[in-house]
Amino acid sequence: MTNSFLRLQARTQRFTLGTPRGFQVSPDGERVLFLRSASGEDRQHILWRLDLATGQETRLGDPARLLDGSAGDEELPPEERARRERSREQGGGVVGNATDAAVRIAAFALSGRLFVADAVTGDARELPTAPGVIDPRPDPTGTHVAYVSQDALRVVGVDGTGDRALAEPDGPDRACGVAEFIAAEEMGRARGYWWSPDGERLLVAVTDRRPVRRWHIADPANPEAAPNVVAYPAAGTDNVEVRLVLVGLDGTRVDVDLETDVLPYLVTVHWSTGGPPLVLLQSRDQRRTQIRSVDPDTGATELLAEHTDERWVEIVPGVPAWTPDGRLVHVSTSEGVNRVVVDGKEITPPDLHVRAVLDVADDVLCTASEQDPTQVHVYRAGDTVTRMSTSDGVHGAARAGEVTVLSSWSLQHSGPVVRVLRGDTEVARVDSHAVDPGVVPNLHLFTLGERRLRAAVVYPTGHVPGSGKLPVLLDPYGGPHAQRVLASRNAYLGPQWLADQGFAVLIADGRGTPGRGTDWERAIAFDFAGVTLDDQVDALHAAAEEHPDLDLSTVAIRGWSYGGYLSALAVLRRPDVFHAAIAGAPVTDWRLYDTHYTERYLGHPNEHPDVYTRNSLIDDAPNLRRPLLIIHGLADDNVVVAHSVRLSAALVAAGRPHALLPLPGVTHMTPQDDEVAENFMLMQVEWLRDALGVAK
Repeated sequence: MTNSFLRLQARTQRFTLGTPRGFQVSPDGERVLFLRSASGEDRQHILWRLDLATGQETRLGDPARLLDGSAGDEELPPEERARRERSREQGGGVVGNATDAAVRIAAFALSGRLFVADAVTGDARELPTAPGVIDPRPDPTGTHVAYVSQDALRVVGVDGTGDRALAEPDGPDRACGVAEFIAAEEMGRARGYWWSPDGERLLVAVTDRRPVRRWHIADPANPEAAPNVVAYPAAGTDNVEVRLVLVGLDGTRVDVDLETDVLPYLVTVHWSTGGPPLVLLQSRDQRRTQIRSVDPDTGATELLAEHTDERWVEIVPGVPAWTPDGRLVHVSTSEGVNRVVVDGKEITPPDLHVRAVLDVADDVLCTASEQDPTQVHVYRAGDTVTRMSTSDGVHGAARAGEVTVLSSWSLQHSGPVVRVLRGDTEVARVDSHAVDPGVVPNLHLFTLGERRLRAAVVYPTGHVPGSGKLPVLLDPYGGPHAQRVLASRNAYLGPQWLADQGFAVLIADGRGTPGRGTDWERAIAFDFAGVTLDDQVDALHAAAEEHPDLDLSTVAIRGWSYGGYLSALAVLRRPDVFHAAIAGAPVTDWRLYDTHYTERYLGHPNEHPDVYTRNSLIDDAPNLRRPLLIIHGLADDNVVVAHSVRLSAALVAAGRPHALLPLPGVTHMTPQDDEVAENFMLMQVEWLRDALGVAK
């Protein structure tokens, strides 16, 4: 069993270890920096340099060497552990780095210590700093490195001299230069400070956690351990207060006027040579955003653009930004899609739904989907729009100057193919060291029903449609911000294992999932429960019409996070369709989930109490008529275990049998140890078979 698929999947972190990522291209077109572990089963990531003249790869930041062979025993500061939890980062070693403008000086943290590497000479060394280093970033000139230590923003010379604090909190529960919980968890902002182009000043986010309610996350398996106390902004309660301060290396300090009473959310900041600093601000109800420029001398702000929507304004990564010649780049919603706007003019067409802006130069590099949301392509948009990714699949890119790194995932192969282009000509490839899973999914992709739901059915290996009935297992996420049906083989490796246990596995992306335009995404407003569950039911019935091998008399559903919520919802409200469910880390009471996510879709609970009741699960407990297994990590600080405990208590009070499986020490990420991960999945399959009355 030591080489079983499940153990291999766990050891390889779902076959992602050994894949190159985090590409940074030098503007002179001479080198590419990237992260990759040494093998497909090594969780320690290394910072590499690819020399484009010779094609040679060199290790710039190797944890085994820099930590004297103790890379496997990293001692992470609590703040770094929290950062990794927010980004769902399971790897070790160099999991992130930042560079100067020339992509010569790279800075990264290992075990709370600061290291810099010279990408030209190959030299890497530790700098003397305060303890507990997180998020180090060189200034654009490559002279200094800023970092956060114990909630203070500090700076040190690249030569190791002059370490000092630039911005310190003025009391407990305050921090300088750190992204608050909802910024990192929901807005995609993992940082809390930004350098000026000349390296003389920084914009620093100063946060105050005092208004936020405190939650206590205990470890019942270790009763001697004190609970972890977290500031958690549950829906309808107070958020962290955030303000911006301009701090100079010379000690000057200027407060920025953000009007946080009207627009309390600091979404992102951009500061480049193209113009003054840009800030993107958002109202509490998320129906309005503003792009403002900041006067770095006075802190005054000027309104440049505003977006409004009767539901919410979606955050698009990579904007706002300046072009090098000072034109404002942002994304607006027009004709039901996200479109890139440069200097007030829409430059992407109405049949292209922009997902992210990757780079802004004389043109704009972005990812977008056309008619098929299962595919994500890379485009250059300027006077004309050119698609750079030529094969079907899911693509991403990084660029500087004439060099673009194009990473492509496909149904034709496992793992990514990474090509380095100079202009349109391939000049190099970056190898993947990922383990070959040895699996070719028995996959059928569909467009189903009147809403043209994108769905996939995965059959057991060797099963031929029409050869016999199979119990059905729905395996959805089904909610905002995540797609499961993608043109990438790796998306179906886990579902193929489930199918090989004797199921037809159905995955469907319903309304609310990304990639299909703003009307599709906003259809879930005030109605998580009705819309997303209806789409799963419709997908099941439509799939069975096309593939009669799906046995609708034996249907189960399993999922994690939103998928866990959807699974519990399914057996509580549609027992006529679903006969068993496994709900992993489910949100059961939306009043217990965070402000930014929940209020975007369901409104403020004080204004819409009926919406929260209708979309939560606690009051449905008396309706349970089907087997339900609830699984939850006790260390989860995102969807806290109170969700599952409250549902379980309501089920007990209603006299409804169910099972509750607590996972000590597990966060919102599933178990990582290969033996535990294997047993975790085998247990679920055995439970499903028993619940459905299906023989092995």
